[in-house]
Amino acid sequence: MSGVAQRGSRHKVLTLAQATRWLASARRRGRRVVHREGSPRVVATNGCFDLLHFGHVSYLQRARKLGDLLVVGLNGDRSVRELKGPGRPLVPQRQRAAVLAALACVDAVVIFPQKRAHRFLAIVRPDIYVKGGDYRAETLDPRERAVLTNLGSKIHILPFVKGFSTTRLIAKIRKVGC
Repeated sequence: MSGVAQRGSRHKVLTLAQATRWLASARRRGRRVVHREGSPRVVATNGCFDLLHFGHVSYLQRARKLGDLLVVGLNGDRSVRELKGPGRPLVPQRQRAAVLAALACVDAVVIFPQKRAHRFLAIVRPDIYVKGGDYRAETLDPRERAVLTNLGSKIHILPFVKGFSTTRLIAKIRKVGC
């Protein structure tokens, strides 16, 4: 387990600048969970993660198994509103980050303000970039894809866990009228 994961989860929420230093240190140390030589394989993913549910957790656990460190880029509140519309996010960015950081499979969480993750990806420089089953490599944002191509990052699409969707959960809650 990485040094960050062994510390408290609040230490796992990093700024972009902190993530740069943390990843540089991890790469210099060359610590790999599977005890192979060389730099750790950095896996990155990103999203809104509003109302974290079983589908999200399963996805993040599967992503973590693809490498040695999992860095999650979290869309900030303003970018979630741009992506999902008014009324979202339901949970503020700091709270969403804290919940993600509490997961054992997540080594670091980085909140980014942009709608797209190209700057986050350029800073994290993942070996493997993971997205959910609603994406295909060719449907990724062109700037994100360009960054990944320039870095030589592999793109890995994980299938959805059927039956789990934040949008559907919100609709169900509104219908029931808690």
